[in-house]
Amino acid sequence: MHAPLRPARKEDLASPAALGERWILTLDCEDRVGIVAAVAGFLAERGGFILDSQQYADVETGRYFMRVSFGSADPARPMARDQLGRDFAEVAGRFAMNWQLVAESRRPRVMVAVSRTSHCLNDLLHRHRSGQLPIDVVAVVSNHPDLQGLAEWHGTPFHHLPVSPETRQAQEDRLLALFEQSGADLLVLARYMQVLSPALARALWGRCINIHHAFLPSFPGARPYERAHAAGVKLIGATSHFVSEELDQGPIIEQAVIRVDHRCSVRDLVALGSDIEAQVLSRSVKWWAERRVFLNGSRTVVLS
Repeated sequence: MHAPLRPARKEDLASPAALGERWILTLDCEDRVGIVAAVAGFLAERGGFILDSQQYADVETGRYFMRVSFGSADPARPMARDQLGRDFAEVAGRFAMNWQLVAESRRPRVMVAVSRTSHCLNDLLHRHRSGQLPIDVVAVVSNHPDLQGLAEWHGTPFHHLPVSPETRQAQEDRLLALFEQSGADLLVLARYMQVLSPALARALWGRCINIHHAFLPSFPGARPYERAHAAGVKLIGATSHFVSEELDQGPIIEQAVIRVDHRCSVRDLVALGSDIEAQVLSRSVKWWAERRVFLNGSRTVVLS
């Protein structure tokens, strides 16, 4: 039995340090009565103070999604990850949950793949360096050497992985090996102008985010700005999505658009679209790093 908890005092909550280590619990399962009560009761019994709780019930698929941020209401009773995990496993088993419990301070390790275009990589590295992205960028890989200086200026290891039709399999094997050796949790395709093979897409399912320079599902594939210009569109946009075996068809995480008109050339569209691409990609990486993004079949749930 746990000792009764005293009520949280205002002075305890005045400083984030009062709660000690903070934790993030994420879960999804078949929707049914009692999930929220079970999670809240589990935390209350162990002195958990909930800082933020968000949930979503998808009535179409019957799935339930939840993200809870919490700490210890009593600084004298710190919470241990291993014990919390062992204890929660019983609750998770009761509801057949897919779940994860991580320390909020645990920064995901991210590897970035690029080709020759720098704006998305530059934005990610700047936001990482300035503390706006809660990630550690462990490596940059590229099929061209052009952006080596940018990566190394930020202190990030750079790996040149040239590719041709004859060497594609070996190049992808090397890319996946680097991903695993670096302990990366996520691969970000920041305008990496190579189509991943179905085998690599399967190996990285749920762990690879791409930025596509178009508002999907319009203009998938190559040269979307040229095709958008030819179609006379009045909106251009960018889409971040998980990479799947089908080109530009993976579950969408974030999108944004900007208005254009008949005066815009293809070069204008590219310039305007660059800012949107960088913003959409950085938001997606941030939300993923904060454990807010859930796969839901062909779609995503983003608990913002």
